[in-house]
Amino acid sequence: MAELKGIHHVTAITSSAEKIYDFFTNVLGLRLVKKTVNQDDIQTYHLFFADDVGSAGTDMTFFDFPGIPKGVHGANEIAKTSFRVPSDAALDYWVKRFDRLEVQHEGIKEQFGKRTLSFVDFDDQRYQLISDENNEGVPSGTPWQNGPIPHEFAVTGLGPIFIRVEDVDYFKQVLEKVFLFREINFENGRYLFEMGEGGNGAQVIVEEGKGLVHARQGYGTVHHAAFRVADKAELEEWIERFRAFRLPNSGFVERYFFGSLYARVASGILFEIATDGPGFMGDEPYETLGEKLSLPPFLEPKREEIEKLVRPIDTTRSTKQIDKEYED
Repeated sequence: MAELKGIHHVTAITSSAEKIYDFFTNVLGLRLVKKTVNQDDIQTYHLFFADDVGSAGTDMTFFDFPGIPKGVHGANEIAKTSFRVPSDAALDYWVKRFDRLEVQHEGIKEQFGKRTLSFVDFDDQRYQLISDENNEGVPSGTPWQNGPIPHEFAVTGLGPIFIRVEDVDYFKQVLEKVFLFREINFENGRYLFEMGEGGNGAQVIVEEGKGLVHARQGYGTVHHAAFRVADKAELEEWIERFRAFRLPNSGFVERYFFGSLYARVASGILFEIATDGPGFMGDEPYETLGEKLSLPPFLEPKREEIEKLVRPIDTTRSTKQIDKEYED
């Protein structure tokens, strides 16, 4: 049975595709590697932000469901998403950057022996940066070469995701027995799990949410988290494993950029298992990645209809000069 390799992507909900594009591109310096639509709801944008070439394990994606209300944070949610930066010194850079750009943050703290910096966006979506200094395990990605952040400070991939649940004991059993996660540490009421090679790119942090209001999905919250397998053959093994545990699931879903398997686990949290490939480079050249509306082949006949449903967003970067922004 092939273990899960690490975090594949995190998908969240935003109130504004335009504003999240600006925040991730111009503030965080991640690259928009795919501008497409939700394959199950074609009036909704689906934006993928990742490293320079859209490597698996580096992307956070967003839906902008029309008319959806603001979400509520609480128990039974994927509560926070982490991004990896190369070093402790990089966090000092980001404190100065967030202060200058008026991004709300909590200052540098320590978590399981790693330096971190928690912050929020305009929707109260919750994130943290985590230092890869002395980190071992799953390799990170490649900084966006033409982005605004100097490479030595840039975000290079996803770090641990935080999950808050009412019944921690049951949820821990699901992670260990079904998903083969390993509990490796406990600190301040939080349990640290890892998979595969481990390290920042293959970790989940679980905390108890007993007594909190139940979380409600909406903009400013996470929709689901995905974990990596190599290919469809490994994904099929996980489909059989879910069946053995009688865990209701989607079966194989062709997402074109990767293959997927979905299941709601304890507390209604949605997990996905996704293949590392084919990736995002198949239908656009590297130089203009993310600049056009990209549609999987089965939606291409509906392009005219879809382009009328989703408003145009200018995501052109290849013709613009982007200078590296150092913080004094």
